[in-house]
Amino acid sequence: MLIIGVDYHPSFQQISFLDQETGECGDRRLNHSDGEAERFYKELKERGVSVRVGMEATGHSRWCERLLAELGFEVWIGDAAEIHMNQLQAVAMNEGYRWKKKLFSEKGRALLEKLPLAPWASRRRKELLELLDQLDPKIAELTKAVEQEAEKWPAVVRLMTHPGVGPITGLVYILVIGTPDRFPSGKKIGSYTGLIPSEDSSAGQQRLGHISKQGSSLLRFLRGEAAQAAARCNPDWRRRYVHLTMRRGKRIAKVAMARKLAVRLYWMWRNHWQYAQLVEFGSHAGKLGTGHGVQ
Repeated sequence: MLIIGVDYHPSFQQISFLDQETGECGDRRLNHSDGEAERFYKELKERGVSVRVGMEATGHSRWCERLLAELGFEVWIGDAAEIHMNQLQAVAMNEGYRWKKKLFSEKGRALLEKLPLAPWASRRRKELLELLDQLDPKIAELTKAVEQEAEKWPAVVRLMTHPGVGPITGLVYILVIGTPDRFPSGKKIGSYTGLIPSEDSSAGQQRLGHISKQGSSLLRFLRGEAAQAAARCNPDWRRRYVHLTMRRGKRIAKVAMARKLAVRLYWMWRNHWQYAQLVEFGSHAGKLGTGHGVQ
C-alpha cells in the first residue's frame, strides 16, 4: 500500500509518501490550478496502486476529497482546527478555485454562479449571493458617510495622501490619538498603540517578548491593513517590506511596517504635511516644541 500524507493549501498540496512494500519514500509538491494533483492521483489509479491518503480537515478541500473517493482511495481525515474564512470564498475553494478579491468582481461572480455544485452547495451559494446583494447597498451607504465625515477633518484629508491610508484609518487615527501634542516624539506613538515589544527584564538581562497590544485594537488592526496596502501600491514601501521579510520574517515585517506608518502619520499630523512634504523633508525634519508627555 502507498501511504500519502497531505499538507493541503488552497493552491497546492505538499505530500509525503511511503510505499510499504518497497520502503520507497519521498516528498512532492502538487499544484492545483494546472491539474497536476488530479493527474497524479489518476495515474496511481491507472497503475492499480492501493492508496491511503491522510489529511487534516480544512474548509476548502472538498474537490480533492471527492476526487479521492471517486478513485476508490482510502481517505483518513484528521480533526479540524477552528476555521475563519469568507463562505463564498470557501464555496469556490472547495471546487479548486482560488480567486481572492477577483471573486467579488463582475467577472468573478459570473464564474462563481456557473460552477456546477451539488444541490445543497448550490442552495448555499444562492443564499450567500442574495445576502451579499442585500449588504452591498448598506455598505455603500456607510462608506459614503465615512468619506463625507473624513472630508470635514483637514488633518484626516492630509493623512489620506499617504499610500494605503483611507478615510476609516485616517478618522480612527485622529479620534484615538486625540492630538499630536500629547506625545513628545513619534516613538511614543508605537508604545501608546501597542506596537512595541513587551519587556520582562531583571538582573541585568533584557528579555523582549511579543508586542504589548495595549491601546486600541481597532487602530492597530487598521494600521496593519493600511501598511500592507501601502506595500502593495508604493514601490518604496514594497522594498522595505520585502527586505524586512527576508531578514526577520513576515510577522515581524508586518508589525514593523505598521509601527513605521504610525510614526509617519504622527509627523504628517503634527507638521501639517501631506505625503509629498513628508517625503521631501523626512519624518524627523524640524524641531519640536516642549511636549507634555503622554496624558
